[in-house]
Amino acid sequence: MPASAPPPRVFLHVDMDAFYAAVEQRDHPEYRGKPVVVGAPPDQRGVVSTASYEARTFGIHSAMPSREAGQRCPHAVFLPPDMPRYEMVSAQVFAIFDRYTPYVEGLSIDEAFLDVTGSRRLYGPGEEIARRIKADVLSELALTCSVGVAPNKFLAKLGSEYRKPDGLTVLPFDKKSIVAFLRPLPVTRLWGVGKVTRQAFDRAGLHFIGDVQDAPLPLLQTVVGPHNAAHLQALAFGEDPRDIELDVREKTISREHTFLHDEKSRGTLDQILFELVEDVARRLRADGRLATGGRLKVRWKDFETFTRQRPFPRPTRIEEDLHALAQALFRDVVLEQPVRLIGFGVAGLTERDGARQLDLFDLPVESRAKKENLARAVDRIRATHGPGAIRRARNLPRRDSGA
Repeated sequence: MPASAPPPRVFLHVDMDAFYAAVEQRDHPEYRGKPVVVGAPPDQRGVVSTASYEARTFGIHSAMPSREAGQRCPHAVFLPPDMPRYEMVSAQVFAIFDRYTPYVEGLSIDEAFLDVTGSRRLYGPGEEIARRIKADVLSELALTCSVGVAPNKFLAKLGSEYRKPDGLTVLPFDKKSIVAFLRPLPVTRLWGVGKVTRQAFDRAGLHFIGDVQDAPLPLLQTVVGPHNAAHLQALAFGEDPRDIELDVREKTISREHTFLHDEKSRGTLDQILFELVEDVARRLRADGRLATGGRLKVRWKDFETFTRQRPFPRPTRIEEDLHALAQALFRDVVLEQPVRLIGFGVAGLTERDGARQLDLFDLPVESRAKKENLARAVDRIRATHGPGAIRRARNLPRRDSGA
């Protein structure tokens, strides 16, 4: 007898609804029902990180300049991001995911793919697992999420976007129904079709996913290239062989600051850089890995941008190491014109491994451990009492205010 076909895979894509803004509205009842914008103030340079659904009715969206958001909705509540709090809530959300499957691929702080194929014997079909997760998130965290249930990751993500907010969409699992579901959708719903690819499709008269399904492969190859043509046509038929990636982590950790007015004071720039490095160091400690290099970013008044980078003598997450490298990089910068933006980041993140032995040539291992433990204690105090509860004293060399 021929072997029976294996049961279909079941994937969920869970996306928290307006996550940062929702956390603020949950924790501040006076903001509920009001348009909330998390990001830069409307009178400063910067962009929107997240907008509540009340704010979205005014056309406000992520990455929009905050000044434009303020013009669209002058009575909106603008709040600065509180990343330690959002990260804490995110950990609680992911702990709920872990109850239902060990196969969780975090895409960002507020969304993830889950493979629940093997969980159905315990918790029921994919739709039931999705309902359980939504109920747990609501009852335990007073937040909502939208979930797509599908036979692969691409379709699951389409499903989570289908009925936001607080949505649950189960996509078809049979080939014929999947193709029919996809046909009327715009080509921009295909994963990887951005502005440039959409324009290429528009010029070729391919506006809907059904058009991509019907197009001869040679035609698609002339439009988007051989590799992209095969990939996008496979997606157009609902085919996505990708599995859950269990170790998807940031390759870099960085922070930037855009000034309200172009800044030419080296003392002010030093202070802002100091604060950026503090935050990068905190996030690096929370990540648990070590950085092998650091990078300084400066954008001048005329928008020209340059970066300077340098490796650390050894992999590190010691805050003093990050400060020393940032200071050394910035010390070499000649302030030819006022600065619009300054940033600092670390890269080459690595696990604790044999490279750690290099610590023997610098501080003793015990001294580095004490520094890390002290820094983590400061992190906990700031998480509880706010970022201003404890401030590290700057120890910077004296410099002139100019170049």
